[in-house]
Amino acid sequence: MKALSLNVAILALATALASAAEPIPAEHRINGFALGCQAYTFNKFTAFEAIEKTAASGAKVIEFYPGQKLSADLPDLKLHHDATPETIEKIKAKLKEHGLIAVAYGVVGLSPDETESRKVFEFAKALGIRVINTESIDAIDTFEKLAIEYGIKVGIHEHPKRENDPNYKLWDPNFVLSLVKDRDSRIGACADTGHWMRSGLNPLECVRILKGRIVSSHLKDLSEASMVAHDMPYGTGQSDVNAILKEYLAQGFEGPISIEYEYNWYESLPQVTKCVDYVKAWMP
Repeated sequence: MKALSLNVAILALATALASAAEPIPAEHRINGFALGCQAYTFNKFTAFEAIEKTAASGAKVIEFYPGQKLSADLPDLKLHHDATPETIEKIKAKLKEHGLIAVAYGVVGLSPDETESRKVFEFAKALGIRVINTESIDAIDTFEKLAIEYGIKVGIHEHPKRENDPNYKLWDPNFVLSLVKDRDSRIGACADTGHWMRSGLNPLECVRILKGRIVSSHLKDLSEASMVAHDMPYGTGQSDVNAILKEYLAQGFEGPISIEYEYNWYESLPQVTKCVDYVKAWMP
């Protein structure tokens, strides 16, 4: 009986290792971190333009979101998990042309229905994506199962506190921790430091609360800790980006980290580039 149990354990471990995503290569890291742009930064443009602008900023990876128009030449196509294999090949070719890899996808809805959620995981697998970011906590049993099967992590994302919706609790890192702490290690938090600030929280303290369970991050530096705050280049706002990066390093979290710059929408590339340059020059 013990031998049988051991064989089952070995088989389970072998299956998990076989499905685990490959580490993000060193050439796609900046100062040790897998740093890139959330394509939503460039949502006024197409996905192909977002790839071009991400590469122009000096970033090495990109996080896609569902529904962005694919390109000016193909206005009827969208970057989405319902994309055809042909569309996915076009995306892969565009990434290769600009020396980027896709590492994250979100924020995307996941369904408790396994067949529906599997579409998202298949799309992520086809693009080599390591993390899916979602707020669909009602589907956690389903996506935990799929995360183990595909070796793809899932990050619980948070938006700011909603004064008129007390049932929305994802803004609270303690609540997110309660959701993920007893789950498979692939299930964790997408640390959006800007939304924590908008909720009146200290992002560094939030990162520490979620120690060991952060699987992705939307790293932001804001003008102030309020709902009217706007993004600023790293090191120029009220977030202590230096301390947050040090804490990430101490926790062994190397990314993916996405620059989600939600300000100056049409002309944000210079500011995004300053964020990349900050991490390039950063000294722990």
